[in-house]
Amino acid sequence: MTQHYAKQGTYENEPAILLKHGAYSAILLPTIGGNLISFRDDDRDFRFIREPEGADWASFVEKPMLHGIPVLFPPNRYDAGTFGFDGRRYHLPINEPRTNNHIHGFVYQSEWEVVGFGSTETESSVTVRLSFNEKHPGFQYFPHKVTLTHTFTLSADGLKQQFEAVNESPEAIPFMLGFHTTINAPFSSASSRNDIQCGIAIGERWELNDRQLPTGRALPLNEGESLLREGKGDPYFDSLDNHYTVFPDAETNSMTVYDRRVNVRFVYEAGEAYKHWMVYNAAANGKFICPEPQTGMVNAPNVELPTEQTGLIRLEPGQRWTGISRMYAE
Repeated sequence: MTQHYAKQGTYENEPAILLKHGAYSAILLPTIGGNLISFRDDDRDFRFIREPEGADWASFVEKPMLHGIPVLFPPNRYDAGTFGFDGRRYHLPINEPRTNNHIHGFVYQSEWEVVGFGSTETESSVTVRLSFNEKHPGFQYFPHKVTLTHTFTLSADGLKQQFEAVNESPEAIPFMLGFHTTINAPFSSASSRNDIQCGIAIGERWELNDRQLPTGRALPLNEGESLLREGKGDPYFDSLDNHYTVFPDAETNSMTVYDRRVNVRFVYEAGEAYKHWMVYNAAANGKFICPEPQTGMVNAPNVELPTEQTGLIRLEPGQRWTGISRMYAE
């Protein structure tokens, strides 16, 4: 019989939902951003997501951005924290003083409600929800009611991630979403950076100014980036904090890490709903990479390009947005 469960537990003394199905396991922390901070293949001792263990725990609690799958609503940077939409002006707090920008939104540290969890012979899952309303500290800056629902499902096919957003307010809103997904590369503790090849479905690189904001100019990929697009790249060939379009001819909008030593490929299918990537590797640290899928460009409402290019979504009253991603090993 397949080993499986979905149960309450703790992680570093924090409330957690623990999932297990077959070889795969996962851990979600509802009180810290609803962040799924662990996805493992237990049979082979592979840890695909960077976990906030031991000495990393304190820094994770203070700034939970480089572990797990933090939810960015809205994602990345906004020029001086301000932008316009439908004649309204938004003023987000400046939380990155060095660039004079707002960065990463309001919900990655919020407590999410556990809607339900359970396990069957075919899957184990958990659903968390955040009601973004007057009770949320971020509502003063983004005064719209939005219900955010996040479901993670473990099965023989890996980890499925489904995100839904419903505009509960009486007016259309600018909708922008991303994930600061942090992937161990390599994912086997016995492997080194020399054992891996990486692929990311990137198209063109958006030129960024000295404040890390897009200029609106698209640039061709350099040699290292081209190898990444071909699935044969070194994720640490240079220090990366770059912004890209999705490669339109890619079979799937995905990121892969192939470990030659163990002959296993980890696949992160971001899905069709996400049209842009940020790629960050912490100054080519050799340990982890953040392939960050986003619905739109960094600073999308302020970029003077058509919405077809910026990816800015207009979510009408009552409208539901859904995005599905998946992680697995093959």
